[in-house]
Formats: sequence, C-alpha cells, structure tokens
Amino acid sequence: MNLSGATSRLNIIVGENDQVYQRPLYEAIVFAAKKYKLSGATVCKGLLSYGAGSNARSVKVFSLSEDAPMHIQLVDYPERLKDFSDIVRKLMDKAGAGGIITMEAVEVLHYQAPA
Repeated sequence: MNLSGATSRLNIIVGENDQVYQRPLYEAIVFAAKKYKLSGATVCKGLLSYGAGSNARSVKVFSLSEDAPMHIQLVDYPERLKDFSDIVRKLMDKAGAGGIITMEAVEVLHYQAPA
C-alpha cells in the first residue's frame, strides 16, 4: 500500500484486562485492523490514566489496579479509519469495555516496508 500526504490517525484507549472472544480487546482490534488491511497499528501500554469512570489506573509495582491503559494507534486514510472505528465500537460494546476513540489529521512524510 502506498500511504502519503494527508492521512489520519485513529487513537483508541482501552483497558489491558478488557476481553472479547477470549482474547485481549487491544489484540482483537489490531488483528481486525490487519484483516481490514489498514496500513499499520501500534499498541503502547500506558503508565497512568483515568477516564469517564474516574477510576485511576496505574502500573506501579504495588498498585491495586493491574488494568493498565492500552493505547492503540492506526494511521490510514480518513474514510477507511472512520469505517474501521465502527468495527472498534462494536468490539468495545461486545467486550462491555469503556474507552475512547479519537481521530486526528496527520501528514505522512515517509512510509516504507523494510528492504
């Protein structure tokens, strides 16, 4: 896939312990993105967060909460990401998970597979 110029980034934040179809929700989202043929996905584990439920989540060694925030980033063309966000929403509903989905405009300067 050739990806350049004006694109968008879809940001999704869910909990590490959220499950759908007997697998972590963040993993299900990435595999769905691959099946949907989006150009790429990255998952990062957050250190500290709070959201709509106002429950603070932390990955400190002696923390009571082990449900760290998982931040998934996907870059592709806006219309493809908008369509994919509907799939993500359905996966989140199926998991009974809270979270947030945002989209922002970005410009791709370089996108290339390894040689």
